[in-house]
Amino acid sequence: MDPLSLVIGALIAAGGVAVGRLSTRHQLRAAQEHERGRERARIAEGGPRSVQPLCGCGHHLVFHDRESSKCQSQVVIPGHWTGSNETTYRQCMCQGYRGPRPIDPYYAPDLNET
Repeated sequence: MDPLSLVIGALIAAGGVAVGRLSTRHQLRAAQEHERGRERARIAEGGPRSVQPLCGCGHHLVFHDRESSKCQSQVVIPGHWTGSNETTYRQCMCQGYRGPRPIDPYYAPDLNET
């Protein structure tokens, strides 16, 4: 191999790395700007985003049983973790909901002023 072809190959490789990094940064900035726009629109609609009752397992309160508080959701196990080609599912191992409990809604009749 002559030195000129090695230099040209190194320049092509360095150019590919530079283009890849710049395009990734551009995509990141675009995604952040999109998220900021959505947040501004949400605030303009009537306030900040409400807090969701998520457990430590990452599942919402509705996936937990009311009596036993155990999680009823399934967890995805990618095949490459187990060495197989197929994705498998198993029951979530969360033993109980540990997140915030929402306040139960109550109806109070309006007071009539007389």
